[in-house]
Amino acid sequence: MLFGGTFDPIHLGHTAVAAAAVEQIGGEKVVFVPAKCSPLKHTAPEADDQDRLQMTGLAIEQNDRFELSDYELRKARPSYTLETVRHFKGEYADETSIYWLIGADALDDLPHWYRVGELLDECNLAAMFRGGCEPPDFSRFEPLWGRERVENLERNIIRTPLVDISSTEIRRRLAGGGDVTGMVCPAVADYIYERGLYRAKAKS
Repeated sequence: MLFGGTFDPIHLGHTAVAAAAVEQIGGEKVVFVPAKCSPLKHTAPEADDQDRLQMTGLAIEQNDRFELSDYELRKARPSYTLETVRHFKGEYADETSIYWLIGADALDDLPHWYRVGELLDECNLAAMFRGGCEPPDFSRFEPLWGRERVENLERNIIRTPLVDISSTEIRRRLAGGGDVTGMVCPAVADYIYERGLYRAKAKS
């Protein structure tokens, strides 16, 4: 199972839903793949690549079913999910089933993903419930992708804990000097404070 995202920063919601997903699907492991920058986002992550990689590693180090990959961060440009899936398919045996985990909040953007039809045919796109979001509804995509692809998406809906934590809120709190206890794992919090990440920039 592959779990991509900017992880800016990674929080307890990310790790909770990943743990639930690997249990429900019966997967061998979840590979966290920090993104360089999403092609659909107009702004770069606030923390740099190395800091986000380090924080992700700290957040998952206690779970032996979690792994970390810097594949997308090593690329000179933003990476597309289809390219990443094909990379990992090449690394594993042909009989390995690749799942790509996606939060329910990202479904509206799905039609705009790069060559999404090919992506749906090459991996199992697994939609995860997320706190504050409506349950995934794929029926609206049938005119775009056909009934068979929609049925595959519906089979791979994952009921994960409704952990209502967002990286945006964490960054906002940190910029204002607030507390993020209970939102990120202690090792990640220590790293953020030690590195002075997400602090409000002083105006000159």
